[in-house]
Parts: sequence; structure tokens; C-alpha cells
Amino acid sequence: MRDLAFSLIVIGLLPVCFRRPFIGLLVFSWLAYMRGQDLTWGFARDARWSYYVAIVTLLGFYAGERQRLFLPDLRNWMMLALVAIVGVGILLSRNNNPDAYQFARYVEFCKIVGVALFTTGVCRTREQLRVLVWVIALSLGFLGVKYGVWGILTLGRGQILQGPGGLLADNNDFSLAMAMCMPLLLNIGLSERREVLRRAFLLMVPLVVITVVLTHSRGGFLSIAGVFCVLAWRSRNRIAALLLLVLIAIGGWIIVPSSYKERISSISTSEASAAGRLKSWAVATRMAADNPILGVGFGHFRQHYLEYEPNPTPGQLSGKDLIVAHNSYLQIWAECGTPAFLIYLAVIAMTILSLWRVRRRAKEVYAASWIINYANMFEATLVAFLIGSTFLNRGHFDLLYHFIAVVMIFERVALEEIAEPHKFRDKGRTRGELAFVPARGFGVRLARRGFRTSGAEG
Repeated sequence: MRDLAFSLIVIGLLPVCFRRPFIGLLVFSWLAYMRGQDLTWGFARDARWSYYVAIVTLLGFYAGERQRLFLPDLRNWMMLALVAIVGVGILLSRNNNPDAYQFARYVEFCKIVGVALFTTGVCRTREQLRVLVWVIALSLGFLGVKYGVWGILTLGRGQILQGPGGLLADNNDFSLAMAMCMPLLLNIGLSERREVLRRAFLLMVPLVVITVVLTHSRGGFLSIAGVFCVLAWRSRNRIAALLLLVLIAIGGWIIVPSSYKERISSISTSEASAAGRLKSWAVATRMAADNPILGVGFGHFRQHYLEYEPNPTPGQLSGKDLIVAHNSYLQIWAECGTPAFLIYLAVIAMTILSLWRVRRRAKEVYAASWIINYANMFEATLVAFLIGSTFLNRGHFDLLYHFIAVVMIFERVALEEIAEPHKFRDKGRTRGELAFVPARGFGVRLARRGFRTSGAEG
């Protein structure tokens, strides 16, 4: 019955996806991040719903009025160049015989970048940006609530050994996605005027944190810690926020299970874990130095590991031990080469710099604005990835590319409003948003108009 209901929902949405490609993007994001198909047990579980939605959406996009497939932003062209370089690297890999696994991973990578590019093409307005952020936040937040409630019911004795599926199948990837989702939920909750929705979103935040704890992922722990630090630093009352953060950290450390404390303590005390990571990083560096242009081949770090490790362990020789780079950046450098590595870093750096630039310009015009809060929210999300990916093997994470695209949209919409602040002062504001407040003129008084001032989307 559940399979039939889910299938009818998706099939019923297909005509809407054809007529409104933006709705198709929302449905695709919902399927990718909430993984509704994983809640079924029969034929609907293994169906390629995302591909069906993507095909119908693209057909509708080209059947409608002629428009650009993606925003002509330098970062989009750089992501296309990254796809091309990785493809050439596969064709000219040292094996001279790309295997099925490598080809499948490359197709998945092309899909990831394609979704990011398409997002910049169909999402054009502030309201569309807001809806897309809501869909991503609620989709991931649903999983946080599901696993968080389970953790409370089991008194924290359980552990998430595997995520729901798809890009979240690995527990480390799942914890990273939860950490990146938390700023979205917090920002929406603080900016929402309707009390029921406000409480619902704010309740999701601790449940998401509990979910990260249940994964026992050390990378996830560092990511969520980085998110809290960024949000506290960017808050209006920085000292009070940092003190509150310290109290929350102390309280959390007291109530978490001892097994989790031992796991987190091993970050600095486990010599074996540290030695293994350092060894993997050294191997990745040697791979990159020996193959500086195209790398050893997309997805072939493990295959070439023993060639660059003079002292492998018995488990590595027998294939029992998991061989990974333990660092997303070194993984890309070793597998894809220096040009791809530099493009990857440049796209991330440009995205973060664009957030800083937009926030600085917004503060010159407004004392309070949704632009400032969105910039802080996206910055915290990207910091979560930057920290987590330093210790996790997730070089091409779907959420990163999608958020890069979302930041491009945000930058374009925000700069348009900053250029003409009076034109956009009340236009497009919803009930849950705060009106623009000019930074000059009659001081920095907040025009509340019955809206909450904490967070403020608009």
C-alpha cells in the first residue's frame, strides 16, 4: 500500500514537472535528500524515480519558452571544465581501460554537476530561492527528526551504521549532510513568525544534532562544531552567543553516551587512527606528484594505493581493510590531477568570497535584512563541508555543488535588491519575513511591524 501511494504521488507530479520545470527541480531535490522511496518495501523502493523526474523536467524545460539552461557565471563554466577534465582523465587513465565502476561514477558526477547548473537556470527569484531552501531543509530535517527521535527512545544506546541511501548511504556522509542542513533549519525557525512553524523548525535543530551524534562520525562532530562557532560568531550579540555555545557544549558532553565520548576523544588520542590518516594523506600526495596532470584515474585511489605505499598492512594486502584517502581534497588531487584540484578549490573559494562580498554590501545599506541572515546561513553550511571533508572521503558531494548553485542564485537576487533597496523594500515579503531596515537615515531602529527580529529572512 505504501509503495502504491508513493508511486501515485510521484507519477501525479510528473505533469506538473513538465509544465513547471522549477517544480521538477523541487521534486528532484525532495527525492534526492529525503529519500522517500526508502520508506517503502516493494517495487517503489528500487525504481529510478529521480531519473524519471529529471527526464520529464528537462523535456518540459525545452518544450517551454526558450531560456538559458544555466546562469552564465564563471563558477558554472569552471564546473563544466572540471567535468571535462575528469572525463579526459578517465579516457587517458593509466589502465587504458575504464571499468564499469569508473564509468558509473563519472555518470553520477555529471548528474551532480548537471543538477547544480540546471538549478541556476530555473531558480531566478527570491521567492523561488526561499522555496528551494525550504525543500532542502525539510527533506534533510525529516531524516534528522526520524533518527533523532529514535535516538531519544533508545536513550542514545543505538548507533547509525548506515545512512538512508543514495548520497547519504554512508554514515559519515549522512552526518555531514545533517551538519550542513542544521543552519538552514535554524535560520528558518528564527525568522518564522507563525508560532507553530517556528517551534517545529527549532525543534528539528536538536534532533539533527542528536542524529549526528548517533552516527559516531568524528568528521560529523567537527562539522557541527564548526557550524555552531560560525553562527555564534556572526550573531548580533557575539559574546552572549559564544557563552551560550560553551554552556551547550558542556551540557551536551555530560549527557552523551560514554561510547560517543570515547569515539570523539580518539580524534586526538588514537595513534593508530592518526597514523592511518597521515599514511593515506602521504600516499595521496605521492600519487598526485607522480601523476600531476590527470591523476591516477577517477575513483581509482584504492586500486593504485599499494603502488605508492611501501609498508602496507596485512589487511591492506589482503583487501580486508578499507582503503580511502581520508581527505576529500587530496582524493580529488590524486585521482583527477592538479588542474581539476585547483578548479575545485577555486570554485569553493569564489563561492565563500561572494558571500562575504554580498554581506558586506548589505550591511552598508541595511541594519537588518534577509540578505545578511542568508549569507550567514550559507557560510555556516559551507564551513560544515570544508571541515568535514578534511577528514572524510567525499570529494564529489552532491550537496556541495547544489549549495554552490544556490549561492549563485542568492548572490544575483541579493545584489539586485541592494542596488535598488527602496524598490524591493516590501516587494515579495511573506508573512514570516522581516521588512528591510535602512542602515542610514533615522538610525538603526528596526521596523518590526509585528514581525520577530531574531534571524529575519526578509
